[in-house]
Amino acid sequence: MSRSERLFELLQALRRHRRPVSGKVLAEQTGISIRTLYRDIATLQAQGAQIEGEPGVGYVLKPGFMLPPLMFSEDEIEALVLGSRWVARRADDRLGLAARDAIAKIAAVLPPELREDLESSSLLVGARSPLAPSGVDVAALRDAIRAEHKVSITYADATGQGTSRLVWPFALGFFDQVQVLLAWCELRQGFRHFRLDRMSALQLTELRYPKRRQVLLKQWREQENVRPQE
Repeated sequence: MSRSERLFELLQALRRHRRPVSGKVLAEQTGISIRTLYRDIATLQAQGAQIEGEPGVGYVLKPGFMLPPLMFSEDEIEALVLGSRWVARRADDRLGLAARDAIAKIAAVLPPELREDLESSSLLVGARSPLAPSGVDVAALRDAIRAEHKVSITYADATGQGTSRLVWPFALGFFDQVQVLLAWCELRQGFRHFRLDRMSALQLTELRYPKRRQVLLKQWREQENVRPQE
């Protein structure tokens, strides 16, 4: 393990603990000696990491520090590349471009050997099945979710029966062939799932819905017995 990789592993170990953790525990988790641990902590502190504590008391890392240059393991790099390639192929154009831009930014700050791993990743995304065309602007819908604004939609059910709904959008589900909006429906007074290919119109509003989207998502998970995605 290189020194930079060792420092990154130490940062990751510190981030896993919200309360002070002893040097002995950190040394065991990172596979280094106590003497090397103390030296690495001093190095990180010199680079700007706010690590508080001392031998015999324990250490805690204040949030907000990133070790330059950005370090990832080989598995993490492959996960990032595979995820960005999936998004680029299966999401809307704006989100796909954002995925490619994000990988380009990561590549720009990686050390040369890790940049080569990123650019030569052998994990590929296959050709997607035909995606049911969305009847609305997906990027605009994502903006409404971020802003926690109500939207008005014209929606057709499986029988083709059309209705107008005022909903509180809080999440989007991406599947191989369809995209689904998760929302609270004011007409039905409950959570509903709307396929984007069955929407024929979308009208944005400036009306904020009365709950935070994180709260709605939590309530939906509890109702549907869905575990949070990691």
